[in-house]
Amino acid sequence: MLQLVLAASVFTVAAAVYGAIGLRWRRRARIRREILGLVAALDLEPYHAAAMESRATEAAAAELLLGGYLDIDGEGAALLTEAGRDPGRTPAHPLPAALLEAVRRHDPEPVSIGWIDWCDEEYQARRSAYRSERDALLPEIPRMPDGNGRQLLACCSCMGATLLVSFWSLAATLLVMARPHGVLEWAASATAAAGLAALWFAEGAHQAVRARTACGDPLGDRNRAELHPSLAALDEQQRFHVLMSIDDHSRWRGTDQELLEGGDEDDDWMDDDWWADAYHYRAADHEEEPDDRDEPEDELDGDARGTPAGTCPSDQVTASCPGRCSGHGAG
Repeated sequence: MLQLVLAASVFTVAAAVYGAIGLRWRRRARIRREILGLVAALDLEPYHAAAMESRATEAAAAELLLGGYLDIDGEGAALLTEAGRDPGRTPAHPLPAALLEAVRRHDPEPVSIGWIDWCDEEYQARRSAYRSERDALLPEIPRMPDGNGRQLLACCSCMGATLLVSFWSLAATLLVMARPHGVLEWAASATAAAGLAALWFAEGAHQAVRARTACGDPLGDRNRAELHPSLAALDEQQRFHVLMSIDDHSRWRGTDQELLEGGDEDDDWMDDDWWADAYHYRAADHEEEPDDRDEPEDELDGDARGTPAGTCPSDQVTASCPGRCSGHGAG
């Protein structure tokens, strides 16, 4: 009789658990199809797609480089060309036009594109305005439910998992301890064992549902797959120069150049050979130091007696005794 009760209860709990997993699978699959359909139907502007990947400035610099508005050297410094200095010539798109105006504000000094992207407030304002304007046109894309921010649901799930583990342990213990008699009880025991095994793999089934219905970032994947036309048209050298300039966001080339030019005038004293005669200053210091040693005059050599340190013919005065340097022996 106990086996029949265990079989009925375990089967009911297993059906409830796998029913919830099936409903979650169906819901997540529906949301996933909706998200993928909306992303596939989007008609994104190339600069908007680049802005979503934080590459709008890089794409604008590539367009200006291809259009002949500016040149970028191997160190990443951007300089205007004659076409770039012509106020009558401006790109049609607002982003490269804003970048060109930013470079013109620093002309004739060279400036890195990264410095403009990070430090030029006017360009940042126009770039942010363009991004906000384009984002407002996007449809609302649903998010895949992940349970974050829903504390009540998380608490209920935790309590349900605790009760399920307790039920599984109790049912497994009773099933092992009870000895079946007859075909019916053996069949009930087998049913209960199968239900317990199914409950044991319920967590794995839940994780499999999450993995198979995961949506990821389909919009980001699409933007990364579709490279901006201006970036795709660059050759290897041009792409390297653009990347060098966009990565150099900590310096304004013009300021660095002015500081170096000003520093050359102030550092002319470094060209002097004052350090070559340092030992003369050392010798002068020894001349000014008083000789506190009370040595009797009889202990001094006859050649060195009365010989001042200042008249030492040696090129170097030792620190031990001005009268006992190598020059006195030579004199």
